Amino acid sequence: MQRYIIIRLIQSVFTLIGVSIIVFSLARLSGNPLDVLLPDEADDETFIRISELWGLNDPWYIQYFTFVKNASRGEFGPSFKWQGRTAMELVILHLPATLQLASISIGVSVLLAVPIGVMSAVKKGTMLDTVGKLIALLGQSLPSFWLAIVLIWIFAVQLGWFPTSGRGGFSNMVLPAVALGWFSVASFMRLTRSSMLNVLDSEYIKLARIKGLPEWKVVWKHGLKNAAIPPLTVFGAIVVGQMTGSVTIETVFAWPGVGLLALQAVNARDYQVIQAVTMFISVLFIGMNLLIDILYAYIDPRIRFN
Repeated sequence: MQRYIIIRLIQSVFTLIGVSIIVFSLARLSGNPLDVLLPDEADDETFIRISELWGLNDPWYIQYFTFVKNASRGEFGPSFKWQGRTAMELVILHLPATLQLASISIGVSVLLAVPIGVMSAVKKGTMLDTVGKLIALLGQSLPSFWLAIVLIWIFAVQLGWFPTSGRGGFSNMVLPAVALGWFSVASFMRLTRSSMLNVLDSEYIKLARIKGLPEWKVVWKHGLKNAAIPPLTVFGAIVVGQMTGSVTIETVFAWPGVGLLALQAVNARDYQVIQAVTMFISVLFIGMNLLIDILYAYIDPRIRFN
């Protein structure tokens, strides 16, 4: 078991190094941030002085190693756009809004996906199963930003039930949470359905029915309990996916979270904030997958030898 964990840790470290190289390189392909931050009348002397102050005139490999050294301490430097604030400070400041939206979205996903997936498996081949598969198809094919715009037009503009944008009370969270969680509903529901179909054909389910147990207990207690292992395996990835997928949704709804911060940083060519946001989400994603691998190895010891 220790060897398995060490191997996964090493793989995670190399993955994180690869992500850091990609993030560092792509951030600089967007151009020089001084072209955006300095006024048009700024002379060459000002450009040179600011470049030296921020280390932008150093060779790329020196800038990269400086970035890695600072990132290992959680320091990504001051923001170019938001003067007086560090990049990590901005991420932490916007993180509660993203966590709030992601938690509501995950709740919507679980509350909708699990019952629909279970009933779709139990009623296989019926109209209910067809509706469930249609929901899964639409959920995985409709772009989230398009769905967000449609929800705004119907429920905010035409019906006036919810606000169009901004962060406030519960009504402000309904539309962005549904738009963000719709894809997760589809994927989680399909996984629950396929897992339930395998479980319902097992011998112990047949034995439970022969014993005369109520059908609801056979399905929801014995069936769902054993079918929950595969959905739980990808639950961590879904949680982090809600945060990484919140960029477009937060932009459409003007939700002041990490996603909107990332878009504003890209438009401003704010290297420090771009790197901080991307590395923060990458660490969450890699760490969650590492935790899932370790937990899954405890559940199924055969995994340790793969």
